[in-house]
Amino acid sequence: MMQNVLITGGAGFIGSNFVRYLLKVEPQVTVINLDALTYAGSLENLKEVSNQQRHIFVHGNICDATLVNDLFHLYQIDTVVHFAAESHVDRSILDPAPFIQTNVVGTYTLLEAARRFWLEEQSLPLERVRFHHISTDEVFGSLAPGEPAFKETTNYAPNSPYAASKAASDHLVRAYQHTFGLPTTISNCSNNYGPYQFPEKLIPLMILNALAGKPLPVYGDGQQIRDWLYVEDHCEAIWLILRKGKTGETYNIGGNNQPTNLAVIRMICEILDALRPDSPFAPHAALIQHITDRPGHDRRYAMDISKISSELGWQPRHTLQEGLAGTVQWYLDHPDWVEAIRRQQTYQSWLEQNYAKRGGVK
Repeated sequence: MMQNVLITGGAGFIGSNFVRYLLKVEPQVTVINLDALTYAGSLENLKEVSNQQRHIFVHGNICDATLVNDLFHLYQIDTVVHFAAESHVDRSILDPAPFIQTNVVGTYTLLEAARRFWLEEQSLPLERVRFHHISTDEVFGSLAPGEPAFKETTNYAPNSPYAASKAASDHLVRAYQHTFGLPTTISNCSNNYGPYQFPEKLIPLMILNALAGKPLPVYGDGQQIRDWLYVEDHCEAIWLILRKGKTGETYNIGGNNQPTNLAVIRMICEILDALRPDSPFAPHAALIQHITDRPGHDRRYAMDISKISSELGWQPRHTLQEGLAGTVQWYLDHPDWVEAIRRQQTYQSWLEQNYAKRGGVK
């Protein structure tokens, strides 16, 4: 039974959602939350748990080997849930270096600390420990129309610096399990969305731009296909892997849908039209603006979730329509969170840097 859980990147979007989820479903667990608080991580995401004694926040970098080793010893870590990563494809195209450092070197640093503490020092019984690594469907590359969905056995073919860095980290985790016997599991998830997502990603960017009457930038023809996973469903899947997943296994996690990006944006516009019928920007679909596509943009992702479904009994609970409606409502209900993000100079400069050169207006 897990007791002292090190969650990396727990002030970010998925990580903070998982912190709240785990504290709710595992009353015996203490969470040690290690986050560097880079642009996408914020203590605003953790306000609900900031006063909980079972949540210990540590401001630090996963590449700091001394800090990571100290945390293992100080808190007797028996479980690692590794979210911390640079995760935006566009940012990786502009500057790949942070992706290599955080996603590859950072993962190595954590694996080494776990290996020393659990295997060399034998600080805890091996059957009580687990290193779970969160990864992405982007490591598999792009699917052509009609090709079967990604399985856990699909060959890796990453197409962006971000995807390549995550593929490298997956291989490191697998190698530490195979070579050293480190108890690990890996999950590869599809595109997440939901509350607390930093608005550089498609869904929150569209929501906030539409509310402000700004253009809704659509890459290319907008026919790129993605699988969309509501973040709470993802949290439940990770929890089930920790509780019931087999050491050394990989599990695909997806939302069981394949809309085009343009269809998702139109759904968001329709939800906003219904929730804000008096908006001066309705119908919000009129704000859609096609811009120059991303270099090497993958056309289609799809996830086969039959393994986690059959072995662990997991299925997504939210349809895309339900998840989007709840997400839009969350952003409407949390203007203070939105305003805190918008005030970040780095956020504004990023929007200008990424979209202005593609013909987007910010």
